[in-house]
Amino acid sequence: MKRRSLLSLASSAPLLAAGCAAPPRAVDADAPLPATGDLGVVVERARGALTVVNTSRREAVGRVEGLGDLSHASVVFSRDARFAYVFGRDGGLTQVDLPARRIARRVLQAGNSIGGAISADGRLVVAQNYQPGGIKVFDAATLALLADVPALTPDGARSRVVGLADLPQQRFIYSLFDADAICIADCADPRRPQVQTLPAVGRQPYDALLSPNGRHYIAGLFGEDGLALVDLWQEPARARRILSGYGRGQQPLPVYKMPHLRGWALAGRHAYLPAIGRHEVLVVDTDSWQEVARIPVAGQPVFVMARPDGRQVWVNFSVPDYHRVQVIDTPSQQVVQTLQPGRAVLHMEFTPRGESVWISCRDDNRVQVYDTHSLQPQARLDVDAPSGIFFTARAQRMGF
Repeated sequence: MKRRSLLSLASSAPLLAAGCAAPPRAVDADAPLPATGDLGVVVERARGALTVVNTSRREAVGRVEGLGDLSHASVVFSRDARFAYVFGRDGGLTQVDLPARRIARRVLQAGNSIGGAISADGRLVVAQNYQPGGIKVFDAATLALLADVPALTPDGARSRVVGLADLPQQRFIYSLFDADAICIADCADPRRPQVQTLPAVGRQPYDALLSPNGRHYIAGLFGEDGLALVDLWQEPARARRILSGYGRGQQPLPVYKMPHLRGWALAGRHAYLPAIGRHEVLVVDTDSWQEVARIPVAGQPVFVMARPDGRQVWVNFSVPDYHRVQVIDTPSQQVVQTLQPGRAVLHMEFTPRGESVWISCRDDNRVQVYDTHSLQPQARLDVDAPSGIFFTARAQRMGF
């Protein structure tokens, strides 16, 4: 018995060694899947493609083409992180099999789409649409259309939808840019969603974020100084204004690129938010939702993102300052480092435990990886016109 076991182990050793050394390759859909927890994708916005990356090895491991217009693409993941769902500017919704490095399914579901979400149970994928305006609910396994929910202004016109996020219990929340409203869709019956509308939340909600515990939804208001806050633990849910008039008495600067709120910046009891048309990051007490500080930064913030442990907040900027990234130390609320990773920094993504941050530099055709403790470069990946970076760890987080 002992000798047979040793012979069996010895005979398998070369196979194990060969398996460790073998380069990545496409796998059959029915074969056992390799681990997906350390995978991610980088959007190649000019090529309609994804570069698949391994975040542990800090390297590209594959590429998927044929995804259409990805000039404003976003990605969500299935619960097991096998599939990436890519929402393209051309209205395309594409299901990508990450281990196989191939498109599994693709539908053109709208004229103009800028994002989407996946339900808590992983069964529904929802797209938010600019044209024709509204949301569409799909079966996550087959991409079969289950419901088409229009978004309407008070006079019956279609409204662009922004700020879509998943909530517990097959619910979704989103903002109507042209209707000054926030909607909550209950998709327990996905073919007949029940929609609650919160009207008059403020002028032109342009993007939104969901707190990690799913309680607070905050929509930025482009048409006025302030934000709209919904406490989803209240019954019934209602919206109220916060930070009203944070720019009062100041001449706003031209806005070259809208700030993005999708990267929730929560550190301790404080939220860090980009100020529209200002060279400032707003610091907000999440108990009172009052402004407690402002941090001067190098330009107009686009993404303000907290490292997973909350010790740092990383900020990138719109033109003409989009070659810079600044690091804020949250205990002191001071900028402690200004980096220049490359030209046209469009997006940042932290590894799940925050030891590294990946930064896309579109005009230099590269992704730069930094150690978040030493603030020194760790790796460089050559990627054609990279923009969004999305890691599969998002599959386990609400609002991502």
